[in-house]
Amino acid sequence: MPASSRAMPPAHPFDDDKLKEECGVYGVIGLSDAANFVALGLHALQHRGQEAGGIVSHDPDVGFNSVRRFGYVRDNFTKQSLMETLPGPLAIGHVRYSTAGKKGAAIRDVQPFFGEFSMGGAAIAHNGNITNADELRRELIDRGSIFQSSSDSECIIHLMARSLQKNIGERLEDALRRVEGAFSVVAMTRTKLIGVRDPLGVRPLVLGQLGDGWVLSSETCALDIIGAKFIREIEPGEMVVITSEGVESRRPFRPKKSRFCIFEHVYFSRPDSIIGGRSVYETRRRIGVELARENPVDADLVCPVPDSGTPAAIGFAQESGIPYAMGIIRNQYMGRTFIEPTEQIRNMGVRLKLNVNRALIEGKRVILVDDSVVRGTTSRKIKDMILDAGAAEVHFRIASPPTAWPCFYGVDTPERSKLLAANMSEDEMCEHLAVDSLKFISLDGLYRAAGEANGRDPEQPAYCDACFSGEYPVEPRDMIAKGFELKAAE
Repeated sequence: MPASSRAMPPAHPFDDDKLKEECGVYGVIGLSDAANFVALGLHALQHRGQEAGGIVSHDPDVGFNSVRRFGYVRDNFTKQSLMETLPGPLAIGHVRYSTAGKKGAAIRDVQPFFGEFSMGGAAIAHNGNITNADELRRELIDRGSIFQSSSDSECIIHLMARSLQKNIGERLEDALRRVEGAFSVVAMTRTKLIGVRDPLGVRPLVLGQLGDGWVLSSETCALDIIGAKFIREIEPGEMVVITSEGVESRRPFRPKKSRFCIFEHVYFSRPDSIIGGRSVYETRRRIGVELARENPVDADLVCPVPDSGTPAAIGFAQESGIPYAMGIIRNQYMGRTFIEPTEQIRNMGVRLKLNVNRALIEGKRVILVDDSVVRGTTSRKIKDMILDAGAAEVHFRIASPPTAWPCFYGVDTPERSKLLAANMSEDEMCEHLAVDSLKFISLDGLYRAAGEANGRDPEQPAYCDACFSGEYPVEPRDMIAKGFELKAAE
């Protein structure tokens, strides 16, 4: 079946109750067969988006080439015949989990997006969400633009096309000044690799170097996979323009105080990445330490809900002195593409991906450490599995505060009405999940674990924590126009 008409498989029930990673972006300049390095980088960023991926390359002799596919990087961009269609020393790529537009609608929604301008072609890959995209789209259509996708990111290409600036870099600056929300953008022309972060720095973007070449990536783990050296983070509000002559830094936006997404520390980023000079793994371990200090409980075992709960569970066990154990085993070969031929098999749900280590759990008082509770459906199923295995008690400890508000900056979050914490108190959630106890880390505790010794400054928070606090650093104008109500002033 052609890739353009192939539908993505339904999400597994375990994945359906997790916040979905946004997207991952990657770019390489100055290395022969740059697209091969981009494919490796996207493979390392696969956790940020599993729906689709794409690569655009440029070769001086053949021009621009583009390949976009549904599915995993490993299933598409490891084929030599395909990679040979992407020659050249300059390439960018994108892995996608759609947060705006129709999910899995068409291959035309898959990035990078490409456009031909009077001064040459350009491609862009965007991680984040444009919170005024509906308004921009209406304006652009009224002025004659013809959109090809349902993605908010396509607005950037159309704004560039209508800019009166003299070169593509300046047109990108001009376009992004019209954009509100969160964006980390990797773009390319025939001779330049460009990286930009929004003024608040909500989404990550880093710079690396490999020999005479340069790399832009959403995370440092994707530098490691190709042996590139981490140079630094692209700063909030910064644009870097990379050519054969080196890296030029620009500041196209009015300076603002950084509000990096704190959930990158909790869940989205890979634990082997470095954010803000801090190991993601160590931050998650520290979250477990804070969680144990704030919410102790007498029990026999500390068990992670794999895999994202593992570092926090280790920290909880170390601080509490309660033994750490792998009470739940994850089937590493159970992916989204598992064939579910009958409703009976689908109803097996979480058991297809997770299995309880019965010999370890039986008769024990178990603390389960997970990264978050969204709808609560998976938490109930895991609790049932633990009790079915003979556990005496089940206590949940959650490595993030209650997720009570949707994210509009690049994370696929359920509507507020479907978020358990938006409709129930902690005690009500405990009763709903039918567990012996349920406790979340406090917002102050999360900030301490992320390096803020005094906790959260309510006047000037160091991070974007809107999904916990309801305080949005950029007003989500499109959603407000659709009826979304902001948190009432206290």
